[in-house]
Amino acid sequence: MKKVMFISSTGGHLNELLQLQPLYAKYDYCIVTEKTQSNLTLKQAFPGKVHYLWYGTKHNMLKYIFVFPFNCLRSLYLFFKLKPDVVISTGSHTAVPMFFIAHFFKKKTIWIETFANIYTKTVAGSIVYPITDDFIVQWKSMLELYPNAIYGGWLF
Repeated sequence: MKKVMFISSTGGHLNELLQLQPLYAKYDYCIVTEKTQSNLTLKQAFPGKVHYLWYGTKHNMLKYIFVFPFNCLRSLYLFFKLKPDVVISTGSHTAVPMFFIAHFFKKKTIWIETFANIYTKTVAGSIVYPITDDFIVQWKSMLELYPNAIYGGWLF
């Protein structure tokens, strides 16, 4: 059975990632997200399947410059611990280090660009686009910005 890592930032990105829950039963899966008060119940909903990174946002740059390097190291640790065959993300910055690690070790990567953007690229999406195996957009208009993307429709 393939090992699939589902990874995203907390909030709306995590909400989108959880829309993929019907896929979980088909794989040996794990979920990686940021640890916040709002998603601590994930460990009860998915026992033994949830792993956390530190919460950090670019809106608090002073904190983020310390959190991001730690999360890069933690991502490397989780990659070797969990050994995914495929890494799937709905964004954002939290998943970027894991995508580079997976790409380096020649594992399949699937990025689903957020539903929230209809006409503009995300920073994280722009960074991983060149290295992602399958880049999926939820709006047809996004195909103009990401010409090699796949239109997949909405997750909701």
